[in-house]
Amino acid sequence: MGKFTVVGTNERKVDGRALATGQPVFVGDIPPRQGLLHLALLHSPHAHALIKSIDTSRAQALEGVALVLTHLNTPIVRYTTAGQGHPEPSPYDTRMFDTKVRFVGDRVAAVAADSEELARRACELIDVEYDILEPVLSLDEAMADGAPVIHDEDDALDVWAAERNCASHVVASAGDVGVGFPECDAVVDVTCETQYAQHVPLENHIATTYLDEDDRLVIVSSTQVPFHVRRIIARVIDVPVHRIRVVKPRIGGGFGVKQEVLIEDLPALVTMRTGRPAVLEYDRAQEFVSARTRHPMRVRVKLGAKRDGILHAIEMEVWSNTGAYGAHGLTVLSNVGSKTLPLYNKAPHVRFWGEAYYTNLPVGGAYRGYGATQGYFALETAMDRLASELGIDALELRRRNHIRTGETSPIFAALGEGREGVEQTITSCELESCIDIGADRIDWGAKRGLRRREGDWVHGVGMSIHMQGSGIPLIDMGAASLKLNDDGSFNLAVGATDLGTGSDTILGQIAAEVLGVPLEKIIVRSSDTDLTPFDVGAYASSTTYVSGMAVQRAAHDVASQIKTVAAEMLKVEANEVELANERAGPPEGDSVSLSQVALRSLYGENQRQIGALASCVPELSPPPFLAAFAEVRVDVVTGKVEIVDFIATVDCGTAINPQLAEGQVEGAVVNGIGYALMEEMVFDGSGRCRTTDLGRYKIPSISDVPPLEVVLVESFEPTGPMGAKSVSEIGINAPIPAIANAIHDATGIWLTETPFTAESVWRALNGPGS
Repeated sequence: MGKFTVVGTNERKVDGRALATGQPVFVGDIPPRQGLLHLALLHSPHAHALIKSIDTSRAQALEGVALVLTHLNTPIVRYTTAGQGHPEPSPYDTRMFDTKVRFVGDRVAAVAADSEELARRACELIDVEYDILEPVLSLDEAMADGAPVIHDEDDALDVWAAERNCASHVVASAGDVGVGFPECDAVVDVTCETQYAQHVPLENHIATTYLDEDDRLVIVSSTQVPFHVRRIIARVIDVPVHRIRVVKPRIGGGFGVKQEVLIEDLPALVTMRTGRPAVLEYDRAQEFVSARTRHPMRVRVKLGAKRDGILHAIEMEVWSNTGAYGAHGLTVLSNVGSKTLPLYNKAPHVRFWGEAYYTNLPVGGAYRGYGATQGYFALETAMDRLASELGIDALELRRRNHIRTGETSPIFAALGEGREGVEQTITSCELESCIDIGADRIDWGAKRGLRRREGDWVHGVGMSIHMQGSGIPLIDMGAASLKLNDDGSFNLAVGATDLGTGSDTILGQIAAEVLGVPLEKIIVRSSDTDLTPFDVGAYASSTTYVSGMAVQRAAHDVASQIKTVAAEMLKVEANEVELANERAGPPEGDSVSLSQVALRSLYGENQRQIGALASCVPELSPPPFLAAFAEVRVDVVTGKVEIVDFIATVDCGTAINPQLAEGQVEGAVVNGIGYALMEEMVFDGSGRCRTTDLGRYKIPSISDVPPLEVVLVESFEPTGPMGAKSVSEIGINAPIPAIANAIHDATGIWLTETPFTAESVWRALNGPGS
């Protein structure tokens, strides 16, 4: 493990002061440009219908209306809104506007006008005649024989089997489960279902566009993927990439919902057609219905083990509801297995099968956890049931089966994100320590199985273990450029997208560590397609590991150049020079300041700009590990569940900034607690969402957050920058199974559908038909 001075310290976020003092750093803070047009959308009131006719004449006649867009006057190119690398693995099943609407909230028309109020009024004047079709409002309906076909267009690409509403299909295996299960001494079979949920970022989707002094299109967007936005928008509106600039300012939360090219196409097209700046911002109801959601899923897990508790066969089957379009449908489906099954690598027989189905409901997308959240619910519930069947402590069963340093799993190579994966061996794993520390903190031995009562309340403890990943190997790429300034400061430019995670700070700390300067001497600029190098964006837990390695490589290159100049100045060999305390020189002897080095290189002998550009395409995706422990109490009269204590112990390699790492895990756990206990999008019989505000869609408030302890367990990942791995996603996977297993320990009931509301728990306690 390295000895660090800047890395491993709780440096203040580089954008912290601006955020804390309310500086205008978000898209919505940008002062309106002269002639700004405001966009409003007309959404479909029907879940499934053909547009027979559309008349916009009354809307266009309103004074102040500049443009009305429909399927009649917009590009017909098929594309995916998924913000993924080229070529995108999601089906091309979307048009800017289509002749068919596929969910309540789908696009029908857009109006650009002098004010938002006027644009909304104009939308109300658009006359649309629909041919209403039978909707498909559940997984079972989508899979039924003779179900209405949602995507019957003939120009969609990469849809697996449109005739049976199947958007994506994934199969992977090792060994033969048909042979493995009959050889087992104990077998359990569990099916779990998860619900529709929304990300609820504080800042809704917003994008503004304008033409710069060179008539280039500038898109300023609250996005996680600025380079993907540029590439996809260029294709959709037929403008060359070099004529588009995308800028991402500060983001008020994303959690995956902004890994989507969702709204930028409309203001971009308006600006190109009118020459005027334009803005489109979703309100909260649109964010619920017309943005993206977590994919609801049905996940079946079958586990078989020998009498000693060693797993011998694992089978996982997944039915995913991708909603009206297939964005992220294939890759989220793949991750249900690829991020979970390698955790238990002792079983020689493993099979994964999954399909994602279209329905006439809101569209699934990227959401923190990205399929692993749904997968771990079923897998970790099944592990507890298997422990019960074998008479082995649930914690001990996991100890006997989890992957360790130096081990591998055939699933790594068999199953990636939408394609085959990459062989890899675990190079760091402190999961055993995570389990031990968490068990000690929750007092597992004393509390498990005790069912302590306090009147109507009964207590129980549960746990679960997890792994995730650090980027997508051989697919993700991040780059960084670094240059030395006259005063010994540095400009660091990264394409990586800080969506509130603190990645600008983390990447600055990595550069500062290599260059021997304080963080304040690193001037970080990120996420501007004109001014920063390429990066895939903020997703797949890639930023610290992938972009961080690019920064580290660039910093080492710059450090080498500094040492060469300093050696010339000091009349020593370059390999004798070290960088520390903003100076360069041998450990014992004279040194020069970095400012002196900069002035020499810029104005003195052998003039040159000291700087470097570096990239990273990871060959591996080293997983972080987490053990979660929950103590709950259940009111057996009402079914109410309260979390008494929650412990999350995490191996994320070197914590570049421990406080930020802890904050990421805390946020993810609270997000997961909301998903486990209260969050649910509810629909009526026509497919209309009934929970489109934060009064009816419940998320945890600060008063709902239980006692929560995050423990960072020391480890070092040899392939990562400064020994680091990812940390931002893994925590969200833990609450559902840990809480479900704790509820079982308290009451004896197995819960297999989320959320665990008081009503659902009460019904489970009181039996069928209650």
